[in-house]
Order: sequence, then C-alpha cells, then structure tokens
Amino acid sequence: MRHLACSFVLMALLGSSANGTAPARELFTGRDFAGWEFVTTPGVDISTVCTILPDGVIAAAGQPVGYIATVASYANYRLHAEWRWSGKPGNSGVLLHISSGPKDRAWPLCFQIQTKNKSVGDLLPMAGATFAEPLAPDPKIPQRPHIAPDSEKAAGEWNSCDVICRHNTIEVTINGVLQNQVTATTLSAGRIGFQFEGTPFEIRNVSVLPLD
Repeated sequence: MRHLACSFVLMALLGSSANGTAPARELFTGRDFAGWEFVTTPGVDISTVCTILPDGVIAAAGQPVGYIATVASYANYRLHAEWRWSGKPGNSGVLLHISSGPKDRAWPLCFQIQTKNKSVGDLLPMAGATFAEPLAPDPKIPQRPHIAPDSEKAAGEWNSCDVICRHNTIEVTINGVLQNQVTATTLSAGRIGFQFEGTPFEIRNVSVLPLD
C-alpha cells in the first residue's frame, strides 16, 4: 500500500507539472537586473535607464530608443506582465521571440505586442517576421489590429498582458480580454523584451511559465 500511495503522489505531481501548474519563473529578481540587458546604439548600461522601486516595480525611462531584453531565450511558454504609464500615456511594446537577424531601424527580428495608448493588443511582425493572418489594409506600419473592443485601463492604472506562445502560434490577452491570435509564425523562440520609444513607463510581475 505504501508503494501504491507513493505512486499516486508521484503521478499527481507529474500531472500537475504537465498541466502547467508549476510555479512561474519571475524574470526580475527585485534586487538587480541580472538576466537582462539594454540594447541600443551606442550601448548603454541597463541600470542607467531602469530603476528598481519598492514592491518589485521597475521604472523604465523610455529613452534612449531601444529595448530591454532577457539574456536567455524562451519557447513554449505563458508570459505574464503588468505595465502602466507613470505620466502621460505614450508608446511602447512587449517584444517576443527576439532573434538575431535583420533589423528595422532600432528594432530586432521579433513580434511586438503593442502597448501604445489606444492601440493595445495590436500585433506587429518586426524586421521581416511573418504570420499567416492578414495585416491591416494599407497600414502605415504593418500590423494585425486587436480583435476585441479596447480593454486598456485608464492612464495610471495597472494593465495586465498574458501571452501564450506555443510552437508557431501566439495568443494575446489584455486585462482578461482576448485581443489577438496568430498562427504559422516564422519565429517560435527567442528573447523577451520591452520597447523604449520615448515615454516613461513601469512594469512589474513579469513571469514565464513553461508549457509542454
């Protein structure tokens, strides 16, 4: 019976892990910026553009133009991140599957989830990345607009972004509302980042949960 009971416990633990209920990994330590870097030209140390505030909040200067990115790459995961504008709302984005390759101005080969005020949830293929779904007709910037009514919160309030990246698909939920889905992505793994486009913002609770 003891061996049988141990077997049931082991099966339950394995089932819990397989269902993605293992603890998510926090990407910021709350003490320093280990595992992150700031990418711009010329190079700038991340500690000069980001500040650690109480309760694990990261204040991002929003400039110079560039992006902070994880040193490690990720595939098949659920990303959770929360952000808010610390002043007047502006422009930024969450970068997925950052990869080596061509660049579009300062932006790397990747996909961008727009957090720009009034455009939150739009999905942009950057520097030649593609997906199967059609882009907006005659856009100034190639993008797939968000598919539900705007779910961005008022300026100064915390927004949540939940992203499921599984193989060659991306699913984006903003504040509990499904806002975008794309398939047949040409990138399925890479680094994770946050874009600097001139406006200060804050982020917190940035975590990754591996998926099967």
